[in-house]
Amino acid sequence: MPLTTVETPTETDGASLSHGLKQRHLSMIALGGVIGAGLFVGSGAGIAAAGPSIVIAYALSGLLVMLVMRMLGEMSAAYPSSGSFSSHAERAIGPWAGFTAGWAFWVLLCTAVGLEGIGAAQIVHGWLPGTPEWAWVALFMVVFCGTNLAAVKNFGEFEFWFAALKVGAITLFLVLGVLALAGVLPGTDSPGGSHLTELLPNGGEGLVIGLLASVFAYGGLETVTIAAAESQDPVRGVARAVRTAMWRIAVFYVGSMAVIVALVPWDSPEVVENGPYVAALDRLGIPGAGQLMNVVVLVALLSAMNANIYGASRIGYSLVERDQGPKWLGRVSGGVPRVAVLASSVFGFLCVLLSYWRPDDVFAWLLNMIGAVILVVWIFIAVSQLRLRRRLERETPERLAVRMWAFPWLTWVALAGMATVFVLMAREPDTRVQLYSTGAMTLVLAAAGYAWQRARERR
Repeated sequence: MPLTTVETPTETDGASLSHGLKQRHLSMIALGGVIGAGLFVGSGAGIAAAGPSIVIAYALSGLLVMLVMRMLGEMSAAYPSSGSFSSHAERAIGPWAGFTAGWAFWVLLCTAVGLEGIGAAQIVHGWLPGTPEWAWVALFMVVFCGTNLAAVKNFGEFEFWFAALKVGAITLFLVLGVLALAGVLPGTDSPGGSHLTELLPNGGEGLVIGLLASVFAYGGLETVTIAAAESQDPVRGVARAVRTAMWRIAVFYVGSMAVIVALVPWDSPEVVENGPYVAALDRLGIPGAGQLMNVVVLVALLSAMNANIYGASRIGYSLVERDQGPKWLGRVSGGVPRVAVLASSVFGFLCVLLSYWRPDDVFAWLLNMIGAVILVVWIFIAVSQLRLRRRLERETPERLAVRMWAFPWLTWVALAGMATVFVLMAREPDTRVQLYSTGAMTLVLAAAGYAWQRARERR
């Protein structure tokens, strides 16, 4: 299929949006996107399955994410757009690809808003057991829907301070952990390497489960390339954020996993029951560690809600601007696509009812629904970069402010890694349902996108 000609995004889907995000906002959005609830809570199941090899799992999936972000950064610096990878897929592959990637990611973000609202409500309900969870979900939705309806700088300020708290918390954790391991933290004895004697306690199968858990913990990094289109200097902003992604991933994810498995026995029940960070802090005798980490996890969840409403509204707006959605969704006032913000918040408000009707199983149901959407998006990113890089080199090489390493070989390595993750998901009963759900949704969206493309061509 020939490359589709699409106008420069900053002239089409970015012109009506404001440019209220500053470099400090982008930097913190990128940092905050790395540190999510998946790291603070979800990593416990991975540690219980993989043992000390969870460090290897996070390192391998981290390498894959770094390659994806480098590819996305290359395209986003060349073509800044609120549509991000959806715009790139349309330009490189065709309108149907932009339609599929964009609306799949929109569904993912809207569903994630509901998931995060329910998770945050459960934490507050634990503090105030007499209050209903659904009321907290409703309150959080009203607050962050309102934040996103206002000027984009409000979103940036919320994310700046949310991310600052998360970065501060995990940095303090790493410092305390390293001091304890070195034997210089008062009141604690260093365990040395006593917890690392068996690298693969559950064999290769445990490593596979840990790898799958780690892959999906990295979701959220894509938001910075969406936000870059509304910054004062999109090209420089996205280039700087992508270039520093490597050390963030190494320090925050791989580093913290290494500290946790060195401090706490991998098979300790509290790793899953209380979360790995709480378990590690309890081992250090830090008073009030559980409640402290609950506050951090709550902030991580609220930050993700805020960012996902923002990301979903901008992806939806970009799709409409490219004639891939209903026109009413693209109305902009005050530099904000307010109708898209409301539409992107609808599912979160629906989760208020779901958490009232089905409080016991709604979380698992929603998780299965979004399944492996992020992997589908990553595949579109890799294929788009393969095609667009050649075009950029031939036509506008000056746009290549960020370049993919060892092109095209590492792009193909990334695609092989994604295919491997799909195979591993098909082998595991717990992830097979997610894979099939995502596959069905992707096929439906691809068929709808192709039909939309053909109808547009006839018009």
